[in-house]
Amino acid sequence: MAFFKKPDVGSWTENWPELGTAPVDYTDSIDPEHWKLEQQAIFRKTWLHLGRVEQLPRTGSYFTREMPSVGPGTSIIVNKDKDGTIRAFYNMCRHRGNKLVWNDYPGEEVSGTCRQFVCKYHAWRYDLKGDLTFIQQEGEFFDVDKADYPLKSVRCEVWEGFIFVNFDDDAEPLVDYLGEFGEGLKGYPFHEMTEHYSYRSEVKANWKLFIDAFTEFYHAPILHMKQAEKEEAEKLAKFGFEALAYDIKGDHSMVSSWGGMSPPKDINMVKPIEQILHSGLFGPWDRPDIDGILPDELPPAINPGRHKTWGTDSFEFFPNWTLLFWAPGWYLTYNYWPTSVDSHIFEADLYFVPPKNLRERLSQELAAVTFKEYAFQDANTLEATQTQIGTRAVTEFPLCDQEILLRHLHMTAHQYVDRYKAALANGNGTNGKHAASEKESANV
Repeated sequence: MAFFKKPDVGSWTENWPELGTAPVDYTDSIDPEHWKLEQQAIFRKTWLHLGRVEQLPRTGSYFTREMPSVGPGTSIIVNKDKDGTIRAFYNMCRHRGNKLVWNDYPGEEVSGTCRQFVCKYHAWRYDLKGDLTFIQQEGEFFDVDKADYPLKSVRCEVWEGFIFVNFDDDAEPLVDYLGEFGEGLKGYPFHEMTEHYSYRSEVKANWKLFIDAFTEFYHAPILHMKQAEKEEAEKLAKFGFEALAYDIKGDHSMVSSWGGMSPPKDINMVKPIEQILHSGLFGPWDRPDIDGILPDELPPAINPGRHKTWGTDSFEFFPNWTLLFWAPGWYLTYNYWPTSVDSHIFEADLYFVPPKNLRERLSQELAAVTFKEYAFQDANTLEATQTQIGTRAVTEFPLCDQEILLRHLHMTAHQYVDRYKAALANGNGTNGKHAASEKESANV
């Protein structure tokens, strides 16, 4: 599907007639059985973003990730081996199944550097490629061959410095999964933006509801009114906020928007602290001195309409990763990790070019804090949404033209579940294996 500009008469939604215009059924956000199906059909079958290569700076660097979205208790190790290859393994010793890498509390994530992984229980050892290298009192075992007991690997691939895993051995390669958007973003100077701020919070709402909130600007003039100067807030509330364009390519989507000018046309539009530090929600006003961020240098997928008033692009890579670019030369990512039908872990990571002086550092910190305030407002509203749709008094809701990406998200998630259910009904699972165990675990 090509990139569209909204006509004077018409809508965005008409460009994707398969989405329809009817009210959307939100039962998928409140039904526990549907969530169990999503876990199997989506989170065990798609590429999941975990972080950046900068988290593994040297040979032996590692971090663990708890993955309840994939299944209860699922934990993985991600590490860099001697060849510089980034690998992922289930965080489980092959002897008796003890969690292999943890510190004082086995449920907490850890990171560090090591030469080998040693089990706390019986001291079995594994090298950085996951091969079993030592068995305590090996002679006590019966014809055991260490080559038969490596750590169980998880598919792991890297795109533009971002680390992904996939629990489906038969899934398509990561570059194919990311598709046209991924190809169109290659070359952005991610590697230059290593100054990192992060937030992590449990939100009492379905994972799709938070994505819904970040894929439309219809709410912005109302929910975030207090964050803007009075005159600017009143103007936005009166006339609304319209994005520059939307695009959908397969399972993924994006929205392009104006804003983020640095500095703003009228400095009185922003608050005094923003005037002093030259920063705010849209990030530091002063662009960093690096290649690849000026308007004519951006990869083709960013600001594809090449609008002069462009400020930000938000790419939604299904199922749960948002990659968001800002015109002043920084980016952030969101991840939404479901833990139940009505709760998820929200992660936000902000990336800047390392500051060269105190003023630049303070401007980045102001952007990070301002973002947090906006995110808290969204999260608080979503918990109120979850409690009400959970009553099932009403389950279908009308969506406006600006909420087109919400339609796409819920349709795409349903398609994964429907295909999975059909495969189970045919007795072969989505990859032709383990149909009976998958059916039992999904409680179909």
